[in-house]
Amino acid sequence: MKTGDQIVQDLPWKWGVQGKIFIIGGLGYLFDAWDIALNGFLMPLLGKEFDLTMGESSLIATANLVGMAVGAVVWGAIADRIGRKKAFSATLLIFALFSVLGTLSPDYTVFLILRFLAGVGLGGCIPVDYALVSEFSPKKFRGRILTALDLWWPIGVTLCGVVATMMVPLEGNWRWMLSTMVLPALLLFWVRRGVPESPIYLTKVGKEAEARQVIDSLVSRSGATPQPYEIPVPAAGEGADRPKGLRAGVEQFRRLWRFNPRITSVSWLLFVSIMMVYYAALTWMPSILKEEGYNETASFMGPTLMSGVGILGVLASIWLVDVVGRKWVIAVSAPLSTAALVGFALVLKVETAAMIAIAVFGFLIQLTIPVLYAYVAELYPTTLRASGFGWASSVSRVGTGFAPLLFGSLMWPLLGLPLTFAVLGVVVVLAVIWMAFAAPETKGRELDDIDGEATAEPAASPQPVESASVRG
Repeated sequence: MKTGDQIVQDLPWKWGVQGKIFIIGGLGYLFDAWDIALNGFLMPLLGKEFDLTMGESSLIATANLVGMAVGAVVWGAIADRIGRKKAFSATLLIFALFSVLGTLSPDYTVFLILRFLAGVGLGGCIPVDYALVSEFSPKKFRGRILTALDLWWPIGVTLCGVVATMMVPLEGNWRWMLSTMVLPALLLFWVRRGVPESPIYLTKVGKEAEARQVIDSLVSRSGATPQPYEIPVPAAGEGADRPKGLRAGVEQFRRLWRFNPRITSVSWLLFVSIMMVYYAALTWMPSILKEEGYNETASFMGPTLMSGVGILGVLASIWLVDVVGRKWVIAVSAPLSTAALVGFALVLKVETAAMIAIAVFGFLIQLTIPVLYAYVAELYPTTLRASGFGWASSVSRVGTGFAPLLFGSLMWPLLGLPLTFAVLGVVVVLAVIWMAFAAPETKGRELDDIDGEATAEPAASPQPVESASVRG
């Protein structure tokens, strides 16, 4: 007899059923992208208004990204404890509240504090959204669905760039830029209240009656043939006897490393290296272009072009993720994206060539990141999925949070742009090599069907290796 989890993962895909979860989750992801991209546009404007040094301007992105790092850990743990649905809505409400307050900031210090607090709310969106969407997705299409979820990211960055560029002529334009996404975020919070709890989560924490209600509804609405299924009793340490509070967060951290140190180390290294490259480019692109003599409109259009072309990268990743597997896509596209940034730095004074290099980088990095997110979300079991993704995201946000400060105050002035991007590229290559040896390919597997004690593949390349014992 099948389990309830298997019933959910074997359902047909319907836009009116799982598709609604995908769209609602994706819109939250759009706001995450918009907010992070906004840092790059705010830095030169706030620097001018408050007469900031380059290091002080860097703290605008640092405060926001460190807040997101805290939020990713906190909300990942909360989502694994109280459920995806409640965390799903609360993250956006907190973000919207402190974003509104941020538009009223009287000085630089207050603005930094409020950007940090807004980041705490929004930082929970990605781990919670990916956990929820993955647990509603049929396994046959899960890789494509999770990869397609990242399509919302370049859309959010592109919208941010277009809106920011349009607001350049306005007085106090940074306040208007910050306020434009508050009302849509509040509307999305209201819509999210109607999202059902993840049935896979409910089965793992022992809420059988609620799980059956959601599963039966999904079966009926998707047009699948009803069949009997069982809800296994939660393992020891799950369900009602799970630890609570701070102890719960500490225990989740320990469980991530006990589950499989290699998987967790791969997740963290990939997130830190790849996202550091992306955020360095996204955050500093307007300032780099302005420093080279580009006017304000042209400097704002650089990241907009990068994200616009990135939409094509996400579309390509949706196809490639299930054709060649997660590991191959990451292993090839991640190093190539950093090479494109080095090329950008070398031709920066030639505007046409620089814009082409930006577009190539935007395509390649958005080929990488969607597959990375899908891959990490699949590496962990249900009771660790939001926490596993959240910790990986948080570690990367801490690294990338201080990267703007390190980039603007030390690496760029001392090493120059080409060598700075080359150093970041070496870190990416090392992370990819470790992934090739230490983590499994997840293409075609059922969620939770990964052996936490023996998952590393002894292959010397990122070639997917799928044994019959672990395939879905």
